[in-house]
Amino acid sequence: MSGSLRSYVERFASLRVAVVGDFVADEFVYGDSSRISREAPVLVLNFRAREIIPGGGGNAAMNAASLGGNVIAVSALGADPNGNAMSRVMAGRNIGVDHLYQDENRITPTKMRVMAGGRNTSRQQVIRVDHERQLPMNSDLEKRILGALENLAGDGLDALIVSDYGLGVITDSVRGLAGRLAQKIIVTVDSRHAADAFQKVTAITPNEEEVEELVGFLPDEARLDEAGAALLERTKARAALITRGSQGMSLFERGAARRDIPVFGSDEATDVTGAGDTVISAFTLALAAGASMAEAAEIANRAAGIVVMKHGTAVVSQEELLGALEDGSR
Repeated sequence: MSGSLRSYVERFASLRVAVVGDFVADEFVYGDSSRISREAPVLVLNFRAREIIPGGGGNAAMNAASLGGNVIAVSALGADPNGNAMSRVMAGRNIGVDHLYQDENRITPTKMRVMAGGRNTSRQQVIRVDHERQLPMNSDLEKRILGALENLAGDGLDALIVSDYGLGVITDSVRGLAGRLAQKIIVTVDSRHAADAFQKVTAITPNEEEVEELVGFLPDEARLDEAGAALLERTKARAALITRGSQGMSLFERGAARRDIPVFGSDEATDVTGAGDTVISAFTLALAAGASMAEAAEIANRAAGIVVMKHGTAVVSQEELLGALEDGSR
């Protein structure tokens, strides 16, 4: 099977993929711990560096580009330093940023992580500060995003990834357009709180906690089939790929039996930050390359097995994924 999967991955470079949604700046502040403050029982850090990494939909875009796809980012950011930094980083990875619209009335959602460590110790996160003030989309920004998606879809776009973190970019109009575009191209959705607000898309990729929020019960082994059927019924999607942590993934597809995919590699993850973004990127590219749902899920599972062994907001390269496909072990 790995030979056929490899052929799909090798086609990624010929694909155009747009990512629309909430782009989050993952800010990492690095410092060396030196002493306990005399003002309060807290660590004093000597500042060393600051780094901005695209998270949320930005991480999905970064993964899709790292896997070889030709990626266009579509979102609304604040006209602020973190918005500028995100645009620069993505442009440096050959991601199209012409449709990253910056607005003075918005802030760029930011998750600041302070990482402390000593000369001979690994860095550990000591605190996270989130700046995620939600603002409604103004009509001008919404029109620009809708227009960009329609124009891209009419200009040879192969797939659309929707990354909905509930921070305002994905409006009802964007959801409606996603459903209509799914009649022509691959459209996949990763929605933190509202996957059932999307109708007739190609596939949704919730994790277990998101499924529980949607259906009202934990999708454990006893009720997993019930949960999958409920997701397909509510969304009218062609498929639902549930990510289940150390249990791997379960694929529900209309007209087919449930397919369970055991975790690839170690079941002791180093860091699951952004793993869902890696999953939807690999899954979407594989579908756009012609893979079946089951084949695309297997490719996504391999990509997930790689990224959870990395620290922080990480990506998987095409070379790494091809290497994992050569490894027949699970």
